[in-house]
Amino acid sequence: MRETEEFFKQVERSIVKTYRKRIWNPFIEGIKKYKLIENYDKIAVCISGGKDSMLLALALRMLQRYSEQPFKLEYICMDPGYTPENRHKIEENSKKLNISVKFFEKNIFGVVEQTDKSPCYLCARMRRGSLYEYARSLGCNKIALGHHFSDVIETTLMSMLYGGQIQGMLPKLKSTNFDGMQLIRPLYCVHEKDIIAWKNLNGLDFLNCACSVTKKASDSVAGSKRAEIKALIQELKKTNPNVEKAIFNSIHNVNVDTLIGYKVNEEKHCFLENF
Repeated sequence: MRETEEFFKQVERSIVKTYRKRIWNPFIEGIKKYKLIENYDKIAVCISGGKDSMLLALALRMLQRYSEQPFKLEYICMDPGYTPENRHKIEENSKKLNISVKFFEKNIFGVVEQTDKSPCYLCARMRRGSLYEYARSLGCNKIALGHHFSDVIETTLMSMLYGGQIQGMLPKLKSTNFDGMQLIRPLYCVHEKDIIAWKNLNGLDFLNCACSVTKKASDSVAGSKRAEIKALIQELKKTNPNVEKAIFNSIHNVNVDTLIGYKVNEEKHCFLENF
């Protein structure tokens, strides 16, 4: 027990000491800049078993401990149909990091396996609805997901290159189906490479992708669109080291006056309206 306590304290210390500039400060920056946490919030921290959500849980726990702003946390994990091995890994890592996770089951993988059309989109929608529902049953008004800086810029490029639209990933948004509920992304300003470095420093082993559909389709992510975008960004960085920051800044500086068409609250507009 003492060894476990010393271990998770060491892991926590590494976030605020070794990775203070690369993880802790950007984490705090995102929360303040986008006003993600307010007084008396009760936040459901959504654990998937991966590196991002586990880091998120630890960072929010430390913030709660030291912050003068009162808020509460619940740590929840939806089991969408994990294999026994994957479920066990999440449970073991949660114990190792002293995270008291509440598990609940939803047979999402079983449903998604029956469709060939946009299984990832269907899975994401079903997961989010289930997380909102369970979080609300615990009295929470927000759910926190582990999306980070790299997810933001990759999603932006994917929507342009493969979706034919300019669409970002907001740091917070209101639920359209669960009144009063919000989704927040506290790792919005944290780079994935720094999360990986933190994980490796502490010798942590988390889930990568536990999706049964993805596993059947391919034993690697080499063919995925997100992997292609990651590779593209790395190639661009060879000649422009600041390309990631430029993409990130671009979604904060959209000049609508120069766009042919755009949507506001799902209502389409065209530049010709000004003529």
